[in-house]
Amino acid sequence: METNLKKLRLQKKKTQLQVQMDTGIEQALLSKYESGKRVPPTETLIALADYYGVSMDYIMGRTDRPEINK
Repeated sequence: METNLKKLRLQKKKTQLQVQMDTGIEQALLSKYESGKRVPPTETLIALADYYGVSMDYIMGRTDRPEINK
């Protein structure tokens, strides 16, 4: 399952190591999440959605719209 995480990271011009430093999520896990080899748990999805300012559905590829529905 491909996700939008790599796209979001590259748009912010961040490396995986920088995201790790900012979020506390291990770089090895970020790599697996970006490649779709692992699905992030809910708490990690929330942290990444907050970090990138997008919805969890966008991260998981369930929608093409990054906006958060409030």
